[in-house]
Amino acid sequence: MGITYKDAGVNIQAGENTVEKIKQFAKSTFNKNVLHGIGHFGAFYKVDLSRWKNPVLVTSVDGVGTKIKIAIMMNKHDTVGQDLVNHCVNDIAVCGAEPQYFVDYLAFGKLVPEKAAEIIKGFSIACKENNVALIGGETAEMPGVYAETDYDIAGTIVGIVEQEKIIDGKNVERGDILIGFKSTGLHTNGYSLARKVLLSKFKLEDRLDELNLTLGEELLKIHKSYLNLITLLKDKFLIKAFSHITGGGIIGNTKRVIPKKLNLKIDWNAWEIPAIFKLIQKTGNISEMEMREVFNLGIGLIAIVNKNDVDNIISLCKKINEDCKIIGEVC
Repeated sequence: MGITYKDAGVNIQAGENTVEKIKQFAKSTFNKNVLHGIGHFGAFYKVDLSRWKNPVLVTSVDGVGTKIKIAIMMNKHDTVGQDLVNHCVNDIAVCGAEPQYFVDYLAFGKLVPEKAAEIIKGFSIACKENNVALIGGETAEMPGVYAETDYDIAGTIVGIVEQEKIIDGKNVERGDILIGFKSTGLHTNGYSLARKVLLSKFKLEDRLDELNLTLGEELLKIHKSYLNLITLLKDKFLIKAFSHITGGGIIGNTKRVIPKKLNLKIDWNAWEIPAIFKLIQKTGNISEMEMREVFNLGIGLIAIVNKNDVDNIISLCKKINEDCKIIGEVC
């Protein structure tokens, strides 16, 4: 008998087993707009045009970077899927869009159905929390490209916004105020530097004095979804721009949503930098400038607003237990 696909490292049966395991998670996210289940060559999603006058599709694609390595080392795979969905949701929510559906891509060195199912479970949890349908995806087994225990994930989110309600920062002006909202930690950025620094000195199972969790648990904290907060604020106030703080830090991301003639003045002492960032900086002897360019430093979302709305926004956030700080202004 000649060489088989399985001999080359690709197990078709494992792929079929994976599909069966993940169907229940995907179906749990379906709504009336999903026309077909998992298994077709394409996913079908019906848009209720009666809800929209001038609908604009907004899409974003992303991954979770080398945070994957922490999940693999911890053998904990049910949170990175939540990270990915929330990250993608935030990216379009800050434009004013309402997320509709999500599709994923998984690539493994060796496909283990149980591991894939845990990742998809994470997708489904976050999709339900964000009222998003998980309508399709692709799972690939790629020996020779990935090590046997390695994998990577990526996802695409699609949302809709009324054209006249797009939030793009075009009305931002000098004197507008930056309100910052807390992150849950590193979110999904800066892990290559964090791993290089921290894992040269500590183990993931170490419980450090600076942290209330083990190092691994701290690094796997789930990237926060700001969808509900963004929706509430944009419905009640004129939000001139939102900035999702990802790779590039506070200044790098927020400059993307203000006119080029304007600049930002950040009060770096306006909030308490979480312990994990202080630990990274101290352990690696990293400069302040480098930390600010790589990490969110505890601020995961920024709203740019007229100074006359600041007190009302802060008051509302206190009522819903959403911690926020005035962290700077447009200049």
